[in-house]
Amino acid sequence: MRWSLKNLIQVVAILAIALTFLTSTTVAYQVHKQSLIHSTLEANYAYVQKLTSTTDTYLREILNTLEVNAEVVLSLLDDPSSQTQMNALAERIRTETNTFDSVAVASTEGVILGASSPSRELVGEELTSIGAMQAIKEKRKIISHPYVGIEGEPIIFISVPLFENGEYKGFLGGAIYLDQPNILEKLLGNHYYENGSYVYVVDYAGKLIYHQEKERLKEDVSSNPVVQKLITGESGHKQLINTKGIPMLAGYAYVPIAEWGIVVQRQLDISVAPAKEMVLEMAFKSLPLLLLSFFLVRYLSRKIALPLQKLAYYTENSVESDQKEKMEAISDWYYEAKQLKGAMVHSLDYFKNEMNYFIHQSTIDPLTKLTNRRMMDSYMKQWVDDGTPFALIIFDIDKFKRVNDRYGHAVGDEVLIYLADWMQRTVRKQDICCRYGGEEFVILLPKSDKVTAYLTAERLREKMEDTVSPCGEVITISSGVGAYPLHANHPARLIELADQSLYEAKRTGRNKTIVVSDEPRQK
Repeated sequence: MRWSLKNLIQVVAILAIALTFLTSTTVAYQVHKQSLIHSTLEANYAYVQKLTSTTDTYLREILNTLEVNAEVVLSLLDDPSSQTQMNALAERIRTETNTFDSVAVASTEGVILGASSPSRELVGEELTSIGAMQAIKEKRKIISHPYVGIEGEPIIFISVPLFENGEYKGFLGGAIYLDQPNILEKLLGNHYYENGSYVYVVDYAGKLIYHQEKERLKEDVSSNPVVQKLITGESGHKQLINTKGIPMLAGYAYVPIAEWGIVVQRQLDISVAPAKEMVLEMAFKSLPLLLLSFFLVRYLSRKIALPLQKLAYYTENSVESDQKEKMEAISDWYYEAKQLKGAMVHSLDYFKNEMNYFIHQSTIDPLTKLTNRRMMDSYMKQWVDDGTPFALIIFDIDKFKRVNDRYGHAVGDEVLIYLADWMQRTVRKQDICCRYGGEEFVILLPKSDKVTAYLTAERLREKMEDTVSPCGEVITISSGVGAYPLHANHPARLIELADQSLYEAKRTGRNKTIVVSDEPRQK
């Protein structure tokens, strides 16, 4: 059966429209998907770096606490009647640090001289655990590798040596039971973003020492590609298939002081789900125009002519390149050809605009409607490439977790929107307000110096402390301010320095703004 030209025109035109639509939605989906993957990897890496820094700082503080108390222990060692005092000291360390399950003072042979509850009945007995033997052998500050205790429980032992006039007298140390509530749960238990991501920690050999599923403790996950990198001391982010066969987006970082690796990861399908929703929304919005286009093709196909054949050809090839100019050059000497040409050109423009719209949407934070981190990085890169000076304010809400815990996350979201609104009211027209992540925000001030940024940050801070937020309470913010190129020659370094100033503001009382020091520093 030979087809008529009318039917051929209809088939080709309809096929061209369908291909144009499918190509547009596929490209939009792929672009948005890659954007989501990139932003998720960067967010997980940024967060795991913060967790690593916090964990490192906490472990150093624990070692410092033991060192300070070691001086007191030394003063008691030569007193035969000091056992009660050493027991009390060990108990005080255990309860005040809220880190150890048990604390002990031991001699050079590992004999327990004093202990906290519940290990007090072991005073006078010799410690033979791997952690104690390592402390005696190495005679230095240690955070032991995880080992199995007498009753099969996984343990980490942290200790400092006791030296008096250069002579080794024993050690002071504490045990952490990994299968009980412990330091890692305090530091890592509540994942910041609450978006399906989770955290786990491995030791130097690739065994789990912290996981939300406690039954997985001591499981060997060294075959995981990310864990393999952590074992060699690397940090970064990666898309991978985990040991359970699930595609993941992971950020990972190494903790040198303990030879641990921390991983923050999120399932790939959860991360890219918004891209699928975007395609469905695009298809729904495009449906009326698609139906209209199909009816127009059916009507105009009755007028067989060369212009229609050209339109069909150019439309079919528009999936590979922009054919708009060629379509506009077609002779439309009769009404039908003119209408079809207009419909095709309009369809191409519409799908192009739709794709641009959804790509634009991927650069906006959906909750606060502020610029997201991806675009923030793009602005700073462009300014650095152009040699344009700029200033940066990074700040977050003081004690925001308390707002979420007390009033719920819905009210917490209202507080974030409220802060975003005041940001936009406070800044200049050319300034760019960004959501950096969670309750952390950034304001970019192009062609500005640190003084302008400081004054802007202070205006916003004063407005916050003088205004009642949606939770019914006044919220305050702490800020760090930096300027390019005064403080750093790279955006990442500038953010790092400003973030340090932010944490300095928090450490010294909150509700304040601190500017990065102008003193020379490593860049």
